[in-house]
Amino acid sequence: MLRKMILNGAKLLDSNKQHVDSLNVFPVPDGDTGTNMSLTLLSAAKEVTACPNNDISVLCEAISKGALRGARGNSGVITSQILKGMAVELAVCAEEITVKDLSRALVKGCEVAYKAVTKPQEGTILTVIRVMSEQSVKFAKRTNNVLDFFNSILKVGEETLKQTPEMLPVLKKAGVVDAGGRGLLIVFQGFYNSLMGQEEVNLEFDDSIKKVSEGKTNNYEQFHVDLTELDAIEFAYCTEFFVINLKPATKESDIDDFRDKLMAIGDCVLVIGDLSMVKVHVHTNNPGQALSYALELGEIDRIKIENMLEQNRALLAHREAEELKPYGMVSVCSGDGMAAIFKDLLVDEIIEGGQTMNPSAEDIANACDKVPANDIFVFPNNKNIILAAEQAKEISKRNIHVVPTVNVPQGLAAVLSFNPQDTLDNILESMEEARQSVRVGSVTFAVRETSVDGFDLKEGDIIGLGDKQIMAKGNNPEAVAEELVSKLVDDDISTITLYYGHTATEENAQELVGKLAEKYDMCDVDAHYGGQALYYYIIALE
Repeated sequence: MLRKMILNGAKLLDSNKQHVDSLNVFPVPDGDTGTNMSLTLLSAAKEVTACPNNDISVLCEAISKGALRGARGNSGVITSQILKGMAVELAVCAEEITVKDLSRALVKGCEVAYKAVTKPQEGTILTVIRVMSEQSVKFAKRTNNVLDFFNSILKVGEETLKQTPEMLPVLKKAGVVDAGGRGLLIVFQGFYNSLMGQEEVNLEFDDSIKKVSEGKTNNYEQFHVDLTELDAIEFAYCTEFFVINLKPATKESDIDDFRDKLMAIGDCVLVIGDLSMVKVHVHTNNPGQALSYALELGEIDRIKIENMLEQNRALLAHREAEELKPYGMVSVCSGDGMAAIFKDLLVDEIIEGGQTMNPSAEDIANACDKVPANDIFVFPNNKNIILAAEQAKEISKRNIHVVPTVNVPQGLAAVLSFNPQDTLDNILESMEEARQSVRVGSVTFAVRETSVDGFDLKEGDIIGLGDKQIMAKGNNPEAVAEELVSKLVDDDISTITLYYGHTATEENAQELVGKLAEKYDMCDVDAHYGGQALYYYIIALE
């Protein structure tokens, strides 16, 4: 039942993630709370699906591990910590989980989540889980019925969610409830539905997480993994065989069931054929179980099992034997132009990400592990990625130092301040000073009609954003950018740099450079191709 609850919670959130995304406070096209939480839950669900053991402690470990590895964005990280705390408490249960156990799990989940956030903000997902956990203690004293307990905490959660606009003025101004809180309640609704037997669990992770590129044929080669990274191999044995002479009672539906069983114990599953013969390929940690499943259909033939860990051990040993340099740098950014700029500044690894595409803690840890250096500086370049970067410290082999850059210009400034001859403390201090010295604006478009920061916005309006508010509005990106600069510039500014992307063109960007250079003759004005999605211009003033 615990397994079904996690899968059903993930399924329900995934089907409602667009609604959660729409609750983003600012009407810009990066409202990805629902997507981040969904990917986090799907990662936990994937671990649970792959777990062949129904022991509660083993399942709880899978829940915690999967949620952490898939945690994306602030909302995803907080959700992963709620699940981690609950899993820690439930793991001590032997064969039965009672109402009191669930209450203790909620309290622990709340406690762990609050500890994960440096400055907890009330009126958010944290408030929702806190009130639910507090009230759960009272409910646990009144009832032993799990369904009544869940129904009660859901009602409390809904009541708390409705109050979040009163706790957080920015929510009230935007006329929305907290997106993370809504996502959390959807997950708990999924738990409740599963207990009620109202939902069938049928998750397909490939459609949500991995998609085959357009134009590829469905052939055997696409199922091979890149054998250059031992750390990337989750399932150790590449197992191939044929099922022949199928039993007379075997039906096509049995082959489909066989495929589902393989997907539960591994990945890269290929099951093709018919009642005359079936070809099988799977990456799994239990090839014997795969063969056992196949014997239920018929005879097995031409078995080939390769240990991918052994194949990679020599490569890994060679990589680890390399002399590590003192420092390395990893940056998150969106756009091929931005990536090229960071590469030119000798950043070792670039992680594709940013608005609407937050990398997980595991993505960041994997990138850091690829860098042959003792100490790695990570530049999240987005406030919604900082927590995931912090979580990466727990699963990376490197010493990670997160420089809390909230945008790309801050990241570039921090990278430019890097002096590899200096001490670690001095480098971090210089990077912090550099990132804070940059004033940043951006030009994008409104994705819904609303009134915020004194502006009445319609869908499609071009808007200029300062650090925390909308500062300009118009119908033309260049005009809005010019107005935005006028509100950000002061006598201390000596350099204005434009990074153009989305649908902005080099011609328009250079024309804007000319206007700004003429207007602010005391400043050096320049433009670079960033290629970032969703934002016409990102503007750095230093």
